[in-house]
Order: sequence, then C-alpha cells, then structure tokens
Amino acid sequence: VQLQASGGGLVQAGDSLRLSCVASGRTLSSSSMGWFRQAPGKEREFVSAISYTGRSTSYGDSVKGRFTVSRDDAKNTLYLQMNSLKPDDTAVYYCALGATKYSGSYYLSRDDVYDYWGQGTQVTVSS
Repeated sequence: VQLQASGGGLVQAGDSLRLSCVASGRTLSSSSMGWFRQAPGKEREFVSAISYTGRSTSYGDSVKGRFTVSRDDAKNTLYLQMNSLKPDDTAVYYCALGATKYSGSYYLSRDDVYDYWGQGTQVTVSS
C-alpha cells in the first residue's frame, strides 16, 4: 500500500486549501482513512477521518466546522477541504490508511489503528 499526499502550500489566514491523498494497493472503500498533522515541536494531532463505508466522519475539535473530509472511490483518493485557515493550522499533514474497518470517532481518531502513512504535505498559514 502506498499513499501519496499533495495539495499543501503557503497561504494567508482565512484562505482555503484542499489536500489530496491517492492510495494504491488497497481500495478506500475497504479501509479506514484519516488525516493527522504535526507541527514543529508538537505531538501528532488527529485532524479528521472517514470510515470504510464513507458514512461516518470524525473531526478534531480544533478543525470542526472548518475542515471537511471526503473521498472519491472511483479515483481511490481521499480529500481534506480546509477553509478559514488559521496560523495554528500550520503543520505537516499526513494521510493514513487502516486495514481494519472501523467506524466511530473513538477508533477513527486513534493513530494506532492506521497501518500505512503517506509522506506528508506541508501547510503553512501566514497571519
């Protein structure tokens, strides 16, 4: 399984970005998918996730109402639409795939349920 994340960049506060994560080797419809981020000097933080059915989504408290996770099964691609970006959103964003079909935020928000990780894409938000 390989995950290729892209879409990061340098934006101003209030702007939007859409991250993409193309998966190969396993279909998203049979996987738990998540987004995590890590800022310099900080621990990895859960951002968002979507269950294998696509019907269950979960968000970290700091991004609720601003970020939206989705996926395109035909393209086997996971997305993270990020609106109203803030300087605190600055981090490397990672997509992750879990082979176990979890649902519910308790499981989807845990990084130990994910088996494969992408290389990360940098998001920098200036004030």
